[in-house]
Amino acid sequence: MTITKNTENSKLTIAVSGRVDTTTAPELEKEIFDNANGITELVLDLKEMSYTSSSGLRVFLKAQKLMNQQGSMKVINVSEDVMEIFEMTGFSDILTIE
Repeated sequence: MTITKNTENSKLTIAVSGRVDTTTAPELEKEIFDNANGITELVLDLKEMSYTSSSGLRVFLKAQKLMNQQGSMKVINVSEDVMEIFEMTGFSDILTIE
């Protein structure tokens, strides 16, 4: 997994590539939460993310809960395979996906 982040004022964009699973999810969680202070808009760009396990889903849920308190979060560029995971788990109803 590779993470690229960009901050503009109070907007944080995090691009994720590769697989988010048990071994990589903690790194993604750390990146989100270490950089969320003062952020009112979080954008997760999943264009290059090929897979997420339940560990990754937990990170997305925690990020959504955090951003519900301090602003908004949206997920963009979701592949068909990852979208299928979001739909099967009900995350497509929880997350704002564009």
